[in-house]
Amino acid sequence: MVKTVPYGGRTIAYETWGDPDAHPVFLLHGTPGSRLGPRLRTFDLHKLGVRLIAYDRPGYGGSSRHPKRRVVDAAEDINAIAEALDLKKYSVVGRSGGAPHALACAARNLGSQVASVAALVSLAPPNADDDGLDWHRGMSESNVSTYDLLDRHAPDVTELGALLARNAETIRRDPTLFLAALRDEMPSVDRVIVEDAGIRRLLLVNYLSAVGRAEQGAGATVDPRAPMGWVDDLVAFRSPWGFDLKAIDRSVPVMLWHGEHDVFAPVAHFRWLARKIPSAKAVLQPSAAHFAALPALPQVLAWVRDQAGLTTTAVTPPAVAETGDGRTNWLTTLKHSQAHHGQAQPGSRRSDRVRLQVETAEVPLLEGQHPGVLPADALAQRG
Repeated sequence: MVKTVPYGGRTIAYETWGDPDAHPVFLLHGTPGSRLGPRLRTFDLHKLGVRLIAYDRPGYGGSSRHPKRRVVDAAEDINAIAEALDLKKYSVVGRSGGAPHALACAARNLGSQVASVAALVSLAPPNADDDGLDWHRGMSESNVSTYDLLDRHAPDVTELGALLARNAETIRRDPTLFLAALRDEMPSVDRVIVEDAGIRRLLLVNYLSAVGRAEQGAGATVDPRAPMGWVDDLVAFRSPWGFDLKAIDRSVPVMLWHGEHDVFAPVAHFRWLARKIPSAKAVLQPSAAHFAALPALPQVLAWVRDQAGLTTTAVTPPAVAETGDGRTNWLTTLKHSQAHHGQAQPGSRRSDRVRLQVETAEVPLLEGQHPGVLPADALAQRG
């Protein structure tokens, strides 16, 4: 059930799932997104020993807008929810657009309450451009053009707002059209994952709830249909984040998790972050891309739970091995299979589709995912 907490003259909407007495983990959604983004089933959360908490970033869903917000501001919003829930220690997991905000929590560590953090398929901050990273290189064409539009007109967001207003209208009319546009730019390993009916449904709900009610822009210059949470996210990513990565407390375990073939947050961003946060556990998955972060959630949640000092329960993360560069890589036995539901004729698109299946005794599923259609163990293969 959705709850709200007042903070700074705003309202923050959030929900919780799982055992209220289990270890609390904040799951930060992507861009665009909402608290209703992909998550584990409540049954599996109980088995993992995790209480999952998700909230709408300002301007999304049920949370009011926070004009000129910075990435670092997420730490205070999360702390406000933690205080409302009377949490003493908690972990934070951020995926895609939520990942920089998770790193902010590690850096701020308000009240020394952050027990562990994982940032999945994260972008690097904009100042990385001046420190050896070509920020746009390797990105999808749509990402590059959108960020170029933002950078050209900054600080004016009129053009960006108009563009995202059109995207939001498309999502409200039919979110499958938005996902199809993303799919056209995905590498094949990502397409396998989003073809799973359960994951696709979760993504569609996520996108629709992100723009379901248009946030009004501040002033007549911004398209009133513009989804301001989305606008503010992109502006925050390309503006100073408000914290230094060097400020990340070494006492807070941090994981960086990425897929080598990511085109939405290129792997060069991961490598740059790994150099800047030497204490982080850097997990790079070969033959993986952006949406592999979704099926990876069970193991990532188990990792942050264990790093918080709790005992392992039902799900054990894959074995960890050192790669040649000294970084770590999760290893999972994968089976390439053309198995699919029902009988398809040889040569059909469906029979030609290769699914990657994890050979484990039991793997938690995302909410709404069918147990017979396990997507690429993006765990060991998607970032």
